[in-house]
Amino acid sequence: MTYDPRTATGIPTEPVGSLPRPSKLQAAYAAYDAGDISKADLEAEQEEAVRDSISRMEAAGSPIVSDGEQRWSSFATYPITDTLAGTGLADHLAGGGQYFAIFADGHHRQLPRLTGGPFRYKSFAADSLKLSIKSATKPMKQAVIAPSMLALLYPLDEEIEGYSREAFEADLVDECEKDVREAFAAGAVRVSIDFTEGRLSCRNDSRNPWTGRQMLPHFIELINAVLDRFTAEERVNIGIHTCPGGDCDSVHSADVPYNDLLPSMFQLNAGYFMIQFKSERNQEQVYKDIAASIRTDANGVVQMAYIGVINPQNPRVESAEEVCEQLIAAANHLPKEQIASTDDCGFSPFSIDVKPNHGSPDYARDVAFQKIESRIKGTQMAAEKLGIH
Repeated sequence: MTYDPRTATGIPTEPVGSLPRPSKLQAAYAAYDAGDISKADLEAEQEEAVRDSISRMEAAGSPIVSDGEQRWSSFATYPITDTLAGTGLADHLAGGGQYFAIFADGHHRQLPRLTGGPFRYKSFAADSLKLSIKSATKPMKQAVIAPSMLALLYPLDEEIEGYSREAFEADLVDECEKDVREAFAAGAVRVSIDFTEGRLSCRNDSRNPWTGRQMLPHFIELINAVLDRFTAEERVNIGIHTCPGGDCDSVHSADVPYNDLLPSMFQLNAGYFMIQFKSERNQEQVYKDIAASIRTDANGVVQMAYIGVINPQNPRVESAEEVCEQLIAAANHLPKEQIASTDDCGFSPFSIDVKPNHGSPDYARDVAFQKIESRIKGTQMAAEKLGIH
């Protein structure tokens, strides 16, 4: 399918990926981990949540939709385990790996640890997409995890006997490339790579040793190793998503100066960047930082800046007028042809998320669709005011 992101809204607009899972689905994940229901029972609940997610996103007017990641327990570990609790871990993995992140409210998310090789994905994003696309009447996008996140599976200061870090990362890049290619082959018109660890790598949290190792340059190398296997025509439709985290209405790296990340991030040879922005305090400076870093020629691709105009952590629904004003402000700093809109983050990247600021995941889910509708209407308004058709 050929997809022009400008057709419906003038200024392109796209969701990041995840939506809050209904309480019923969250309970099913817990019951599956406890052995109280079968995988088939869990999959039935996932299917129901996917159908509801797609139909409500389409009803909100979204020109491109996702399945809300309802079939995944985590945006980061879908290739290697069935659930956050570690049920169904892939080969050569065990529990008790590094913390991926420690959030501002004190809770943390932990990765498995690699015990040997070769490293292979157990499942691919396309496996979910092939099921979900049957419910969609609009084009679909697919989010995938970055190789930089999964690089953290390898022990920080140890060498695995018989499986060097270099051999692991070579396998990892191969698997990530396959993840992107299979998503396109399954029908995705856009694929975005989640890179939330980018900003986190710029801080030094003594509780979380990998964050103090200045790993950002290597993360950029790993992602570019994947991107450089695609043509410019393909990379136009491959994006990068950055945010300071978004789990249980908390963040992990919002205190890190954005300019520590942005110049390096735009060295990625991707076609578009989904940039958390709405919840930034110094928005004027971030506009300037984006303008100074975005490229008109990234190995043959003109980069697009998808500005975050919706804050998924806050239950207040942004108005369409508010969205419109933010995009017009962006046009004061960036060429209007390189501006687009998105949400700051996925609405709920993990399957167990009580959404404390909202009061319940079910209410947060209702709010998410209202916010999506505002994003779309506000984007259309901004396109009209800026003369973009």
